[in-house]
Amino acid sequence: MKPHLVTALLFATLAFSSQVLAQNNQASAAQPQATPPASSTASGDPLPPATKTDFWDGDDPNLVNLVTHPFASKKYVQRMTRPIKDRLNELDQITTSDAASIKDVDARAQHGLQLASEKTNLADQHATDAATRAQLAQTAATDASTHVSNVEQKVGNLDQYKASSQTEIRFRPGQTMLSKTAKEALDQMAEPLKDQRSYVIEVRGFSPGSGHTAIANSQKLADSVVRYLVLTHNIPVYRIYMVGMGNAPAEDGVKHSGARVEVSLLKNEVTAQR
Repeated sequence: MKPHLVTALLFATLAFSSQVLAQNNQASAAQPQATPPASSTASGDPLPPATKTDFWDGDDPNLVNLVTHPFASKKYVQRMTRPIKDRLNELDQITTSDAASIKDVDARAQHGLQLASEKTNLADQHATDAATRAQLAQTAATDASTHVSNVEQKVGNLDQYKASSQTEIRFRPGQTMLSKTAKEALDQMAEPLKDQRSYVIEVRGFSPGSGHTAIANSQKLADSVVRYLVLTHNIPVYRIYMVGMGNAPAEDGVKHSGARVEVSLLKNEVTAQR
């Protein structure tokens, strides 16, 4: 504040104080003197002096009271308002703590919801995978059942072989070599079998005589036929069934004389069509 403004304010305050003081003095002179109470006069005790109050109660206004009154002091204002400020600071701390707690609870709730959502999605994925695996297992079981049925049907048809052709190979007594006529007969039967399946060749050897000697000789005759089919026409060995019959009678029950080999071609028409 500028000096001349302060000076003007002081002069105005002094003038106001003088005017108030004059008015109070006039009012005191105009009023009659109060008669002391009877009790006080009787006892002779002097009256207690009147207690003066400060400027703000209307007694003895002066510049000093005006300037030095507690309401005019910044320290007084600060002392009076400090509890309010402390309470406000305490409320701010409580509010901040509550806000932090609410934020923490909200964060944990959001985290819990996220975990629950992730677990739900994972469970859904596991359920989908399980359903897919179950469907694949059902498909595999159906395929396996179909394959087993087909195998059973094929196995059931394995013995459905029927004689397609039959050739008899004759040998001279004491010989096991094939003649030209025997080879031509075997060629005629084996050549159509190239790149074919579902067939077997049954080779049965017969030899005159008796006992093990006849069986051994009949096996040698059958070996010569098998050897020719395998080496000349590349017939797989597993498709040839050979047996030495010795001097056993033929299928018609007639006991033929001489050394011979019966070659029968058996085909499975049901399996061949598949």
